[in-house]
Amino acid sequence: MDRFSQYVNELFQWNEQMKQFLFSEKVGLNSELWKNLDEFTDLIENTNRDLSTEEMLQLQEKAEYIHEQMENYFKRKQEGSVGTIFVLEKPVPIGGHTLPELAYPYNALEPYISEEIMRLHHDKHHQAYVDGLNKAELNLKKARDNNDFSLIKHWSRELAFHGSGHYLHSIFWRNMSPNGGGQPQGLLKKGIEDYFGDFTAFKNHFSEAAKQVEGVGWALLVWSPKAKHLEVLQTERHMILTQWDTVPLLVLDVWEHAYYLQYKNNRAKYVDNWWNIVDWNDVEMRYEKAADIKWPAL
Repeated sequence: MDRFSQYVNELFQWNEQMKQFLFSEKVGLNSELWKNLDEFTDLIENTNRDLSTEEMLQLQEKAEYIHEQMENYFKRKQEGSVGTIFVLEKPVPIGGHTLPELAYPYNALEPYISEEIMRLHHDKHHQAYVDGLNKAELNLKKARDNNDFSLIKHWSRELAFHGSGHYLHSIFWRNMSPNGGGQPQGLLKKGIEDYFGDFTAFKNHFSEAAKQVEGVGWALLVWSPKAKHLEVLQTERHMILTQWDTVPLLVLDVWEHAYYLQYKNNRAKYVDNWWNIVDWNDVEMRYEKAADIKWPAL
């Protein structure tokens, strides 16, 4: 594939990701966001010849303008005026955690992750973490109310285990998309290149971290606000061998329930195939938000 064809193909993928995002956010079809995205769709769909450098720059400028609109959309959402996520929501009440819905059908990630696995993983395993987290919070509240901390060690462990499982799975579902794959762009691409050298080096590092987690656990790409760079971490049983004060951006579940029904004991094949469904748009949005966190340097 020549440079021109590759660039147009990347624009098509980016355009489809933006459409999927607007659908997931239930943005009205009469929105200015849709109007500009429809105009951009017409531009790239009518691109059936090699473009001059100037024409390619015009396409890039249009894409950057739409990206800027998305940024403004997020800012308005933070103020609570639009949208359904990144709104300043009320705190979750003690014992009030719920299972998040998937943004795609159970079979949407096939052939890389089967429908059967997705149903069991989401409806059974993740729900169990939600239930365990709620139970731990309620029992810790009961301990405070009664001033009886005889079981504090048990319920603190349950809080860490089930809470970590709930939060990581909530990120995991959003990190994937039926229109995923490819490579990151923008600030995330630069952040990866600055720390890991290039995308291939990062991908190899992350894949091996996932393949070599002992027993059960996760591989994570995180942002460190203190070190001010990205990092790849491993964690066992959600919370062991990880680092504090880091923000998860991209996470991969390598517990056997995440792949065994389909891949048996071939974890490596599961990890390698998983890259085809990574939703870099979601990871990039998480990165841009996390990079705004300002902590004093070490």
